[in-house]
Amino acid sequence: MLSPFRLIPLAVFALALAASGCGTKVRRLEVEDVKDLSGKWNDTDSRLVAEEMIRDCLSRPWLAQAGRSGKAPSVIVGTVRNQSHEHINTDTFVEDLQRELINSGKVQFVASKAERGDVRDERLDQDANASEETRKVHGQETGADYMLSGAINTIQDREGGQTVMLYQTNLKLLDLKTNQIAWNGQKKIKKFVKRSRVGW
Repeated sequence: MLSPFRLIPLAVFALALAASGCGTKVRRLEVEDVKDLSGKWNDTDSRLVAEEMIRDCLSRPWLAQAGRSGKAPSVIVGTVRNQSHEHINTDTFVEDLQRELINSGKVQFVASKAERGDVRDERLDQDANASEETRKVHGQETGADYMLSGAINTIQDREGGQTVMLYQTNLKLLDLKTNQIAWNGQKKIKKFVKRSRVGW
């Protein structure tokens, strides 16, 4: 039989071994890698929905009609509301939409309301401090022809440890002169999530 004093080092070793197994481990992923952990809206959903919806938007007749003047129409992204039951950072989704619009080369893009405020402050500062040759005058901004806005909604069907989650993104492109809806788009994502009873 082992003495109590001989058992102490073994207990310390066992505790150290258990603690080492609980350490944090990090593995870097490629940004394009799809990794669903919780089943909730994630960066992949944001990127794919933005790509598909802007591709659909720019393939519709409004773009050809707007381009009859010989210049690309100016677009601004307004508010995308989160009407789902979970927290969704809509700022990143709006940035994904903006990037797809700008990089398409088919439209001109107008800065957001907050960004325009910063630029106007800079012009005011230039009025007082910049040389006449480099100063940017007021009243030369490009007004947007169209505004893109919408909402993200969810429908949840849940029973026990199983959940079917539907994410529905609705976007509308409004003609700022006439208030007419130039394009109405919708994208749905459905996920089946199964969780073990442990932890519920």
